[in-house]
Amino acid sequence: MTWGYALNRIGTFLLVVVVAITINFLVPRLAPGDPVTQRLEATGSSGTTVGGDFRELVKAYEEKFGYGKPLWEQYLLYWNDLLHGNLGFSIAKYPARTIDIISSALPWTIGLLGVSTLIGFVVGTLSGALLAWPGTSKIFSRVLIPIFVVFSSVPYYLLGLLLLFAFSLNYQFFPGGGGIDMFIEPGWNFTAIVNILYHAFLPALSIVLASIAFWALGMRGMMVTIQGEDFMTLAQAKGLSKPRVFFRYGMRNAFLPQATHLALALGHVVSGAVLVEVIFRYPGIGYSLYEAITGKDYFVIQGILLLLILSIAFAMLIMDFVYPLLDPRVSYGSAQR
Repeated sequence: MTWGYALNRIGTFLLVVVVAITINFLVPRLAPGDPVTQRLEATGSSGTTVGGDFRELVKAYEEKFGYGKPLWEQYLLYWNDLLHGNLGFSIAKYPARTIDIISSALPWTIGLLGVSTLIGFVVGTLSGALLAWPGTSKIFSRVLIPIFVVFSSVPYYLLGLLLLFAFSLNYQFFPGGGGIDMFIEPGWNFTAIVNILYHAFLPALSIVLASIAFWALGMRGMMVTIQGEDFMTLAQAKGLSKPRVFFRYGMRNAFLPQATHLALALGHVVSGAVLVEVIFRYPGIGYSLYEAITGKDYFVIQGILLLLILSIAFAMLIMDFVYPLLDPRVSYGSAQR
C-alpha cells in the first residue's frame, strides 16, 4: 500500500464526513420557521405534555443551537457538541438525550441485522455459485432458481408479516414482538441470550430469506459470466481438482462485486430494518427512527441519519483498502488513479 493511496482514501472519507455533518447542521436552519418550536406548540395544543419542564427543554434547545449568534459560530458550536458526543435532547422523550437513545437501540440492530446479513451473504453466495457450476445437479438448479426468484421479488417486511401471521398469531410458536420478555433483564447470561434469540428468530428469518435470494442470484450471474474466461480454461486444462477450480478460480473472481455489495449492506446495518422492526416492535434503531418520525423528534432523526451516513462512508473506506487484496489484478497504485 502506498502512502498516496491511503491518504487519498482517508481524505475522501473525511470530506464525506464534513459534508454530511454540514448538511445535517444546515437543514433545520434553512427550513422555514422553527421546527422544534412548532412541535412544542403542536404538543401543547393537543393537550399532551413532554416529560420535564417546557422552559427547561426550550432553554436546552436554544443553548444547543446558539440562537442569536452568527451562523458560523453556531456551526462551530455544533462541531464542538459532536466531538463531545452531544447530539441534543429528544423532544418526545425529554430529558432523554439522543445519544442515549441511539446507544441503547444500536446493539439490538447490530445483533439482528449484522448476523442476518452475514448468514444471508454466506448461504446465498455459496448457493448462487453452485447453481452456475457445471457439476451441480440440474434438479438442484430447477428447484432453487424459481424459489430464489420469488423470494427476491418479495419485500422482507411482507415476509415478516407472513411469518408473524403463521408462526405467532396462528400457531403461536414465537412471540409477536419485542426484543426480550419484560421480566428478564438483558445481559450476558444464558436465560437472557436464549430469550433474545427466541424473540429475534422471526424478524431475522424474514431478512435472511429475502437476502439469500438476492445474494444467490447475483453470485449466479457472476459465475455464469466467468465460465468462459481464459483462466478458467487454463485451470481445468492443468488438471487441477474441481474444488480448487471452484473456490480459487471461480468463486474468488466472481466474489468481487459481492464484496462491494456486502460493504454497503453492512454500512446500512446501523439504520435498522425499519419496517421489520416496526412490525415486530423490535427495540432497534429502525424502530427508534420510526418513533422519531411519527413523533417529529428532529434531534433523534438527525442523529440516526448522521450515524447512517458515517457508517456507510466508513464501510466503503475499509472496502477501498481491502479490495486490492481480494483482486490481485488491482494494485493500490492503479486503484488510486
